[in-house]
This record gives sequence, C-alpha cells and structure tokens, in this order.
Amino acid sequence: MKCLYYVAPELDSTARVADDLHDVGIDDFFVHVIAKDESGLKKRHIHAGNYLETLDFIREGFMGAAIGLFAGVVGCIMLDQFGPFENIPWYVYVALCGVATLFGAWEGGLIGVEKENKKLERFHDDIEAGKYLILIYARRDQESVVRHMMSRRHPEAEFAGLDSHFVNPFTAVRRRRTTGDRVRA
Repeated sequence: MKCLYYVAPELDSTARVADDLHDVGIDDFFVHVIAKDESGLKKRHIHAGNYLETLDFIREGFMGAAIGLFAGVVGCIMLDQFGPFENIPWYVYVALCGVATLFGAWEGGLIGVEKENKKLERFHDDIEAGKYLILIYARRDQESVVRHMMSRRHPEAEFAGLDSHFVNPFTAVRRRRTTGDRVRA
C-alpha cells in the first residue's frame, strides 16, 4: 500500500476530491485530511488525520526503546563488573534490560506526543496557511487510477509526495514536483 500526498487549497476542493475518490473505489477509511482547523472537515463528513498521522509518538517510542535498551545493556555490564552483588542470575540481567527498554519506549512516546510527525514537517507551512493535506492510501494497482483522476479532475490539488506507507516511522516522504502530466523525482 502506498500513501499519496496532495495539497488542496480549500475545503470545497477537498470535499470534491473525497467524493471523486469514492467513485474510483477508494473507501473513506483510506482517505485522511490534515488541516489547521478540523471543524470544517467534520461538518463535511471528511475523515481527519488521526494521532498516528499527526503526532510522532511511534517514531519517538522506537527511538526511546533503542536508547533504553542501550542504557539497560550498559547498566547490566556495569552491574556485572562493578556491582556489589555476587552471583546474579542471567534472567535478572534480561529483566533489567527489558524494563529499561520499556521505560525508554514509554518516555519516547511521551516526548513524541508533544511533537508533530516528522513526515509532516515539510507540509507544516502549507497546513498553517490554511491548505489541506490529503493522504490517500492506495494499493499499487489503484495508484495510477488515483493519480490520473486527480490530474484530470482536480488540477488545483498539487501532488506533493509519495510514501510506501504512512505508519512506518522511519521512511521518508519522497517529495515530487509535477511537470504537466509527467511526474519526475
């Protein structure tokens, strides 16, 4: 599944895009819109972006878990080498590393709740200016149909990027510029 990013200038255009996507077989579940003011989206029955799409807690949680694991391993090595206790069973070290990893993931998630999703950084100015970022999740066989429909029926919506799948926190959005009907990287 791929995530196609389009930037629409206004709410009416976004509503028309959502309706036309239904016509080509894209369900509501696979169309999310990120906007500065979500009240207009709710009035038009358009799905707003969820926390996975707008906040960075998944990415930061993974980073926190990695840091926690590293800290747990270093702490266990130090405990083994310099510790005041003798004959500590191996499973205690495993448990300590596990607790440190989980604590790091929890702390990372809390930090991520405060941050905008890294994938949205490049669209931040557009969203703050009142534009609408449309995320369309399409299967590979639907991608060309969606692109063709968007270029034909909605030239006002700018194709802004492509991602393998939005939920993977470590992939980068490939921003593309359009030249006529051709899209070049």
